[in-house]
Amino acid sequence: MAESLLYFTELLGMAVHDLKGRRIGRVKDAAVVPVVHPSRVDRYLVGGGWSWLSVRYDQIASFSLDSGIQLSDEQLIPYHDDEYMLRLNRDLLDQQIIDVNGRKVVRVTDVTFEIHSGGATDYLAVLEVDIGMRSIFRRLCQGVAPPRWVRRLQRRIPPSSIRWDFCNIIEPDPQRRLRLNISNQMLEKMHPADLADIVEELSPAERGAIFETIDSEVAADALTEVDPKMQASILESLEPEKAADIVEEMAPDEAADVLSEMEEESSQEILDEMEQAPETEVRELLEYKDDTAGGLMNTEYVALPENATTTDALAALRGNEDLLDTLNTLFLLDADGRLVAGVPLARLFAASPGAPLRELATDRAIQVGLDEKQDRLTELFDKYNLLTLPVVDEEGKLSGVITADDIISVLRQR
Repeated sequence: MAESLLYFTELLGMAVHDLKGRRIGRVKDAAVVPVVHPSRVDRYLVGGGWSWLSVRYDQIASFSLDSGIQLSDEQLIPYHDDEYMLRLNRDLLDQQIIDVNGRKVVRVTDVTFEIHSGGATDYLAVLEVDIGMRSIFRRLCQGVAPPRWVRRLQRRIPPSSIRWDFCNIIEPDPQRRLRLNISNQMLEKMHPADLADIVEELSPAERGAIFETIDSEVAADALTEVDPKMQASILESLEPEKAADIVEEMAPDEAADVLSEMEEESSQEILDEMEQAPETEVRELLEYKDDTAGGLMNTEYVALPENATTTDALAALRGNEDLLDTLNTLFLLDADGRLVAGVPLARLFAASPGAPLRELATDRAIQVGLDEKQDRLTELFDKYNLLTLPVVDEEGKLSGVITADDIISVLRQR
């Protein structure tokens, strides 16, 4: 055929002819065998009723929109299902995949093939999966209008597709659905909130497959953006070792929140797999009630001796680069670890080198105890326009901090 492309909607139902031009059946499905070739259509399922024949790719002489498929070899065998086959009609059409450019989950409505001519035989290679209105139009016209008419009419509709190069099989999913081929780079470059939106649209099996494969730090950032009711189910679907890697990358307070929502046995398995330092922090936070300052606080903060200088502060910041995105206050402690004052981070930039931090501290450090209730905490943030609120124990020692985003999360859940 003159065109170099063929659509799956055109291939389905296409007549197959033997060497003498006699029709032996119509195409019912086609299959890719990724372990053999990532994109070449390896088999065509042909037949009628209960009898299906399997046509190998190298048994086809040509494809034609008008006359169908002409075989070059008619020694065909009955079709037998193969676990390594990805059948396009059964396993791909109408299934969900991720469109990273659109930052959403989309449904496959057609497939575009490229026709390769190789001397005596032609073969098809999957070029794109189609997801837009043009492919829906082809589906609606399938078997109703001649293919060439459909091609002419669809020209006014902009195409929308995802290249097959960007697709891969989710092996953990028994339904063999597709996802973006991440080698994981494209998903990992997405904003965590966008990735969370995508994850929430997937089935439980697909969510688990995504979190099993992406980097643990990226997974942790995305998990914190997922609906809280879904976070626990995602971790429970993972192997404890992988779940522990993700939880270790989360802020201790967020890790404690999600583990508290899980079955005790599952959360204990994850804690047992964690490294000692983060595990200890999370276990301590799990002891506090969710609606108290202890349950809301984060144990990641930067504290310095009360006689520290701006030079000391800059050195401390360089040693805590992972906190810089959310850090806005440094805390000064006395020799016994009791909270003395807070220093807004912005004041460091206007201070002279080596200036005592105590001179930059706020006049009055507002603080709360571990058992302070949520309602009181929200009142304090609202009344004093706080960004950070330190939490101290009975002896006045700094235990953790509550940030404005923690309070926003509380208000959103009400």
